[in-house]
Amino acid sequence: MADISEKVKEWTSTVFDEDTRSEVKRLQNEEPSELEESFYKNLEFGTGGMRGIMGVGTNRINKYTLGKSTQGLCQYLKDNIEDSEIRAVIAYDCRNNSDTLARTVAEVFSANGIKVFLFSALRTTPELSFAVKHLACHVGIVLTASHNPPEYNGYKVYWNDGGQLVPPHDSAIVETINALGYEEIKFEANDGLINVIDKEVDDDFIDACIENGSFGTSKAAKDDLNIVFTSLHGTSITAIPETLDRAGYSQVHIVEEQREPNGNFPTVKSPNPEEKEALAMATELANKVGADILIGTDPDSDRLGIAVRNNKDEMVLLNGNQTMIVMVDFLLKKKKEKGLEGNEFIASTIVSTPMLRVIAEDYNVEYKEVLTGFKWIAKLIKDHPELQFVGGGEESYGFMVGDFVRDKDAVTSTLLACEIAAQAKAEGSSFYKKLQQLYRKYGYFKEHLISLVKKGISGAEEIKQILKNLRENPLEEINGSKVVLVEDYQLSRAYNRLDGSEMKIDLPKSNVLIYYTEDGSKVAARPSGTEPKIKFYISVQEGVEEGESLVDVESRLDQKIRSIENEMLK
Repeated sequence: MADISEKVKEWTSTVFDEDTRSEVKRLQNEEPSELEESFYKNLEFGTGGMRGIMGVGTNRINKYTLGKSTQGLCQYLKDNIEDSEIRAVIAYDCRNNSDTLARTVAEVFSANGIKVFLFSALRTTPELSFAVKHLACHVGIVLTASHNPPEYNGYKVYWNDGGQLVPPHDSAIVETINALGYEEIKFEANDGLINVIDKEVDDDFIDACIENGSFGTSKAAKDDLNIVFTSLHGTSITAIPETLDRAGYSQVHIVEEQREPNGNFPTVKSPNPEEKEALAMATELANKVGADILIGTDPDSDRLGIAVRNNKDEMVLLNGNQTMIVMVDFLLKKKKEKGLEGNEFIASTIVSTPMLRVIAEDYNVEYKEVLTGFKWIAKLIKDHPELQFVGGGEESYGFMVGDFVRDKDAVTSTLLACEIAAQAKAEGSSFYKKLQQLYRKYGYFKEHLISLVKKGISGAEEIKQILKNLRENPLEEINGSKVVLVEDYQLSRAYNRLDGSEMKIDLPKSNVLIYYTEDGSKVAARPSGTEPKIKFYISVQEGVEEGESLVDVESRLDQKIRSIENEMLK
């Protein structure tokens, strides 16, 4: 508590504005537990940048925590960029206070002599990534907290390649930020350096989405595809309807109740397209209009959820792995039709489906695997200019087509999904049947995610202890199947349990443990980088015999997943 007391003392000094000082004093007098939560640690950059609850304190998103991060970023840029004019671009999403926080960030940049392009209204995260290179900027910022609850906001930083911060810049910038005092933040704006931009980037971004997401679908096939779309009150309403329209899709039904951007997300419990409940209104509309495909996006439009009709003509929500499998296979098939050049690669993350590796091997293209977070896929593209990135994604409903955007991109991915669905329907098939064909060809891989929410100080300690126990007392078997390999990304070591050998993991250190068993099951454990959660990723697989019912195979895999889940949650 001594450390907290010192922080509180600082935050009630004249370095901070009167409203902030008053709120800190109120928490002292009326909500001591909330005061402790607000100050017990400093917000840190995770897999998706800095994200947290809005409010006063070092562990909250506010003008001072964002201001300090921006001041440190400015100092790092000025120390390391030789260009006479350093340039930044800033976007923000639909969240409460995103516009004012974006303005604050712009003012700090300008106060440090950095030229700023600030979008006049909300824009999608993929457009921000695109804008960094398009406007020849050294850095980009988007104010967003993705699919977190309404009380959250956040701050993602992009480097000059359009990808999020990665080594060596990320740790060096954090060191610079941590060395600063709040009194060193320059809030006095130089308005002459702030350039408010409106439509300047939009057309070029949408043109690029159509160029990268279109694959020769006929007009008749496009006209025949019935689409339902919901932005879940988020920013994608500014880009996806226009992209689909300009790409030639005429049957697009928008969920009107969720069209208006709103940081309170009034019609959903959570604006998360991973969750079936979030797409309830869209599903109702899809059934009403007889839609072939339903697409919903998260608040900043980097992730998408897709529902399609199954063999019983029911709308079913696909998980991120399933969507990714169909998309990757489609992209590789199109590449193969044109002639593979031999330098293509696809990419995914260590907690995503192992099925992608099998598909890549069949097409004879390289498969690369990285830590969780699209910044690592962007880094692959930057580190391997000799290779051609086809596409890739992660289990958490993110996908990227080509490299014109260097982050997950729900705008282009929505168009890609419609191209796949339209072409399949024209062939007498469907998106769902394409998935089933892949299971028959490569084996049935099924994944399941367990997320345990552990809030606050005690929750953070509990998460640490769970991973400590798994690391110090590794499982011998899972669901009766012997563990044959353990990958410990924090120690950068893989342990072969059959012969006792060790291998080095050539990826940055991360608090992740992955177990592999004799029967092909895979269980990964990691703390979320952006939320107070510990996550367990379960993957099971089984070959499909000729003529065998996929329903029967899925039933067996579901039972295996339930058994593993019960074992992990003991």
